[in-house]
Amino acid sequence: MKQLFFFVFTIFVISSNIAQKEITLEDIWSKGTFRAKSVPGFNFMHDGIHYSTSEGTKIKEYDLISGKFVRDIIDVASLGEKALKDGFDGYVFSDDEQKIIFSTESQNIYRRSSIGYYYIVDLTTKIVTPIFKDGKHRDVSLSPDGKKVAFCYNNNLYYKDLQSGKVVQITKDGKKNSIINGTTDWVYEEEFEFTKFYQWSTDGKTIAFVRSDESKVPEFTMTLYKNELYPEYETFKYPKVGEENSKVELFLYQIEKKKTIKIDLGNNFEYIPRLKWTKDPNKCCVYKMNRFQNDLELLIVDAKSGKTTSLLKETNDKYIEINDDLTFLGDTKRFIWSSEKDGYRHLYLYDMNGKLIKQLTKGNWEVTNYYGLDESKNVLYFQSTAISPLQRNVYELDLSAGSSRVITAKPGTNDAQFSPSFEYFVNTYSNINTPAEFGVYNRDGNEVRMIEQNKDLAQKAKDYGFEKVEFFSFKTADNTELNGYMIKPSNFDANKKYPVFMNLYGGPGSQQVLDKWSGGDRYWYQMMADKGYIIACVDNRGTGGRGEAFKKCTYLTLGKLETADQIEAAKYLGNLPYADKNRIGIFGWSYGGFMSSSCLFKGNDVFKAAISVAPVTSWRWYDNIYTERYMQTEKTNPSGYKENSPVNFADKMKGNLLLVHGMADDNVHFQNSAELVNALVKANKQFDTYYYPNRNHGIYGGNTRLHLYTKMTNFLLEKL
Repeated sequence: MKQLFFFVFTIFVISSNIAQKEITLEDIWSKGTFRAKSVPGFNFMHDGIHYSTSEGTKIKEYDLISGKFVRDIIDVASLGEKALKDGFDGYVFSDDEQKIIFSTESQNIYRRSSIGYYYIVDLTTKIVTPIFKDGKHRDVSLSPDGKKVAFCYNNNLYYKDLQSGKVVQITKDGKKNSIINGTTDWVYEEEFEFTKFYQWSTDGKTIAFVRSDESKVPEFTMTLYKNELYPEYETFKYPKVGEENSKVELFLYQIEKKKTIKIDLGNNFEYIPRLKWTKDPNKCCVYKMNRFQNDLELLIVDAKSGKTTSLLKETNDKYIEINDDLTFLGDTKRFIWSSEKDGYRHLYLYDMNGKLIKQLTKGNWEVTNYYGLDESKNVLYFQSTAISPLQRNVYELDLSAGSSRVITAKPGTNDAQFSPSFEYFVNTYSNINTPAEFGVYNRDGNEVRMIEQNKDLAQKAKDYGFEKVEFFSFKTADNTELNGYMIKPSNFDANKKYPVFMNLYGGPGSQQVLDKWSGGDRYWYQMMADKGYIIACVDNRGTGGRGEAFKKCTYLTLGKLETADQIEAAKYLGNLPYADKNRIGIFGWSYGGFMSSSCLFKGNDVFKAAISVAPVTSWRWYDNIYTERYMQTEKTNPSGYKENSPVNFADKMKGNLLLVHGMADDNVHFQNSAELVNALVKANKQFDTYYYPNRNHGIYGGNTRLHLYTKMTNFLLEKL
């Protein structure tokens, strides 16, 4: 019996080892072994019961309910246009779905901006119309009636009449690093998160646009190494803390009159963070905001006279974050607005005189996404944290009855994309241990069918022995409860001691501890767990999902409370019976890189190692819209800058540091790491470093990620 047992046990062990595959860095960053499936180019059709996708050179139409193929809307390879014979980069329908704009030869500029060549295809005649032949252009959009198309080229705004073929140049003073018309400068693109700085009126007769004069904004130059005798230099306007911003002005261009009107917005503002027409074609709404971003006013501009009236004012003792929730209703008498004024982000209904009609959502939870209002049924749809800050669910709110209900039942993260009629929605669902699935649901939340469930990826997670991610929480010394997650090592033994490898981002309003599947680094963390590390992540104070007070308590002291929380988290983890408190490491990128280096310096008795990728090392060197929102200026808040910038504490380092940066990082400049190196050398501190020429903030392309993660893996194996 003993011999038989030994034989069976041996077979079990051998088969178990065979069944569990080993994760490699090549699996993660080269082979795409764990690449999740999605629905590329998904686009609801206006009838609400069909959708389109891009497949090769074709735009295909499918029945939403059955999933059956209906027809090829267009095959661009058959149109005879040389630029489209191999396909396209993206597509957008006109409002009446009779035309499609295709983009080709797209070339990225910064995070959200790109230039390319654009073509309009008339689906009835199959005629292809190049929008502009003189060079690559950007921010292309059709007028609501589909008769004209606007675009930006060389910092000027144009439109093309599609019936006559005539191109009209609206502005003529555009100049690189000086004057921009109709599109945003670098800092607006990055921090206000948009690029198209013009908008068509609802009748297509007027274009509202912003002119940005960035001539006095200081310049930053990046060096690019391209195997030439001398390097290339890219210079662009980048306003750092306390420096001048672009001077922004609002104009209305009246197409029929061929007339441009300058709008007087007064002098008491710094930013125009949004521009949006109401349902009335003669009324445009413009946001204006002060420099410290705690005073916001919405103005209504009369398109005929150019006069402005105040619609809504909002102030905050800290800051106001801009979003795209503002929705003007079809009756032209009301609008929906979101605000944190009661301590949590909620939705409000106003009339067009700016008078509050009703607070639509209320409670100690956050509205995290506003999907829209079905005006025919007076039912509103939104996403919230009402069940838990770690989860996201989709809700409907009946404005007539005043009642709301959750319409997604699965615990985890649910995110909806509603059809134009709101009769159906596609729900993207996942939880922290389940890859994303995409399903069609009716407005009652009943499943109609599944589009994609990522079963192959789920099976691979089993084949490679992915450990279950576990949530935990603990209280800090000042009684603040923090949430975290943990991945225990493979073949975990509670009687052993394991090193702890923490990861974080930690920036204002962010959230890493969320019941949602994540890719990329998630697979690397599992690989490190297989190598015997406890993986952990804790959301510090300042992160999102828990209301305004929790998020904004870091105001004026970015990094102070967050670092203290991470040090306490490391101590909590280190005191677990199966953790080795002498072997705790931490990793972060961008704001997370700022945090990981800060933790290593200020928590030098707790952390043995840190990996800091693309970190801000002094808030003096970051852009002013982001930094001043949370820190004001160095002049008004000198102690906040001095006491919370890692470059000032390099002499405290005791552990092991790996410092990584892309040398063509237009966002967090290489300057941050270069200055930290100076500080470390001055303090005679040894460290490891990797710099990547020509790579931006994401540090990717070709073998770059594989190369970087190979270094980071080896660093941890050696130093932790």
